[in-house]
Amino acid sequence: MIKKPRHPKGPKANRGLGALENCQRSVRLELHPLASFLHRVNREIGLARDCVFIRFVSDAEMTRLNRTFRGKNRTTDVLSFPAEARRSPRRLPSQTDRLLDTFLGDIAISPRVARRNAESFGRTLASELQILILHGVLHLLGYDHETDRGEMERVENRLRRRLGLVS
Repeated sequence: MIKKPRHPKGPKANRGLGALENCQRSVRLELHPLASFLHRVNREIGLARDCVFIRFVSDAEMTRLNRTFRGKNRTTDVLSFPAEARRSPRRLPSQTDRLLDTFLGDIAISPRVARRNAESFGRTLASELQILILHGVLHLLGYDHETDRGEMERVENRLRRRLGLVS
């Protein structure tokens, strides 16, 4: 769903970052540790290295995406755009090994909202961004915390512990 423009500095600008792109300027980000974390998530779940594209966007862009795709005229921390609709989530890791060569979709993250959330939860920005990356990947796998009676929360908490993330 997220349009992927060419990077203004050419293809070498994002070398080594996998599928992460910073398209905002209000919050300074270190992309290499986040790319490494995404790789750890993919490995832990049993997914291909570049099965997800993550773009860090401004609040204005996040508001536009949230309004366009969810009908909510406000910013949010993370939005996921699955490449294909799923009726039920993939069970981890038993069903994810079938997805090794599959592109799951796009994730948009607002670092500004993430920073506010991190402050209110007593976390670092880096930890909050890692939590949002994991959360977005689970949404791409078909999990939905709004309708699944706590299933996504249980899976996410188990993965947070395995990945060494704070609660």
